[in-house]
Amino acid sequence: MSASSTLLATALAVLGLLARPSECAARAFFVFGDSLVDNGNNNYLMTTARADSPPYGIDFPTHRATGRFSNGKNIPDIISEHLGAEATLPYLSPELRGKKLLVGANFASAGVGILNDTGIQFVDILRMSRQLHFFGEYQRRLRALVVRRSLTLITLGGNDFVNNYYLVPFSLRSRQFSLPDYVRYLVSEYRKILIRLYAMGCRRVLVTGTGPLGCAPAILAQRSRGGECAGELMRAASLFNPQLASALVGLNRRFGAGTFIAANAFRVHFDFVSDPGAFGFATAKEACCGQGPHNGLGLCTAASNLCTDRGRYVFWDPYHPTERANRIIVSQFMAGSLEYVSPMNLSTALEIDARLGA
Repeated sequence: MSASSTLLATALAVLGLLARPSECAARAFFVFGDSLVDNGNNNYLMTTARADSPPYGIDFPTHRATGRFSNGKNIPDIISEHLGAEATLPYLSPELRGKKLLVGANFASAGVGILNDTGIQFVDILRMSRQLHFFGEYQRRLRALVVRRSLTLITLGGNDFVNNYYLVPFSLRSRQFSLPDYVRYLVSEYRKILIRLYAMGCRRVLVTGTGPLGCAPAILAQRSRGGECAGELMRAASLFNPQLASALVGLNRRFGAGTFIAANAFRVHFDFVSDPGAFGFATAKEACCGQGPHNGLGLCTAASNLCTDRGRYVFWDPYHPTERANRIIVSQFMAGSLEYVSPMNLSTALEIDARLGA
């Protein structure tokens, strides 16, 4: 075959690939949100919200810190395993090019919230407006890729309480809103983000609520005297999660059943907190990596206390789960009952999509 024929065949193959968006998009996975799902975007930003140094990543396959707020893999990584796909790369990674673009992309950024003023102390982070802007940019890079047949994960809300409303006593938002009014405002703003995702083509979106915010080791260290979960943050989560679930029901009535899948992160996490032994954990009150009471103060660094058996801990650092906890969380998202994920679990949704050729 001549050089010109080879070039023509290559061009036709590329055009053929881009002309079959349904085949490509079935493999695409998009991730938006905060540190629970960030897999390295903040490595490329001038921010203090980073997980790019040891002992982060100690149990990752490379045994190196990757920017994931975990000892190993995080929730998106494990969902990708269930999809039979490689993990999505951070959108800001220079490695996200060529065929890797077809796998999808992770736009999440540690420290962000639903609101633009959440996480201002972290300076340069990808707030949701930027994450959505980059998603549009991504789609322009692959003009023929249709995201309607992809899976999307979005995780927001926790920082709007921990790193905004309750960040300091008498915060601006706490003076502006009572807690019930603030929750209503957050849900209304979150709803706008989800509608925007739908307008950008997302048709299967897994939306997680917050965990039991008052039970994180950082909160226990700051707000608890006897190791009990902090009441005010538990109240915040108990107000926010049902209202978010209700908003998703309304959006599904508008856009189609199962467009938005509500993942009850609160219930999954509270199972760990209330009976860690039932899941093979030794503790849900102590972080594996940290210092101070409950290992809940400061950052996880090489100078921190570090547990030897990460699989026995629910929390890796003062706020984030271990890889083992993440695996149990994802198993509930994939195959859990309606108590954990509704109106259907992710396995059912993906089976329906496969049957319909989506």
